Amino acid sequence: MQACQPDGANVITVCGRSRASLCLLLMSFGYTGAMSVLDLAARAASSAGGQLLSTATWIISARPAAHPLHPRGSVVRGTLRRFGPEDRTGAPWLDQAGADQVLVRQSRAVGLPPPAPDIFGLALRVPTEGGGHGDLLFASTGLGRLTRFTLTPARSPYSRPLTTLLPYRTPAGAVLLSAVFRDETTIALAWAIGSGAWHGFAELTLHNDPAGEADRPLSFDPVKNRLPGLETPDWVRRLRQPAYSTARASRRS
Repeated sequence: MQACQPDGANVITVCGRSRASLCLLLMSFGYTGAMSVLDLAARAASSAGGQLLSTATWIISARPAAHPLHPRGSVVRGTLRRFGPEDRTGAPWLDQAGADQVLVRQSRAVGLPPPAPDIFGLALRVPTEGGGHGDLLFASTGLGRLTRFTLTPARSPYSRPLTTLLPYRTPAGAVLLSAVFRDETTIALAWAIGSGAWHGFAELTLHNDPAGEADRPLSFDPVKNRLPGLETPDWVRRLRQPAYSTARASRRS
């Protein structure tokens, strides 16, 4: 399958006339280099998933809750051990070995009571140098080359993998993160460049049974609270910002 390579003046001849407008649109979002049709579809799925979250937040924010989305959850402490894998992204937090004591929130996006299916969420708060912190948000999806960008309801948080849905910018390219439960207290974390192969980089151990912990009034914002080397692309920032602004306004009201 021919790659789509947006390169300015040659975009028509490289991509073909039928795909020229799509390539130009991607250039406006800051995409460069070779990009397969599958990558284009993955990007579209990722954008659609983010827009769905934004719209859902706006609708659900009408109800009084600290979390318009993911209103019900449980928070525990955990230990996140990073391996320092051979495969590198250029993002220090992914590439370097280390151990972090983190806060972990598990939740249901809509807040429907079990056993109704829901989109499950996993939020991590990781300490950073200087007393700050970075946030990561995962939602139940798949791990396939397209399903990793597709929100997927489930009856249990342990039956589906989760991803960050929207990518981070790193020196190696656009990186997506995944979280997969090995059991109820152990979670494997991995990264992938676009729709490429997954590379394990960390393991998260939950210290307590999440079902036994009361929810805490935490607010997670991965756009504002970034981890070293994981930059938010401008198009992702524009997509996420309305949802987080709506959520913050809902908490203040």
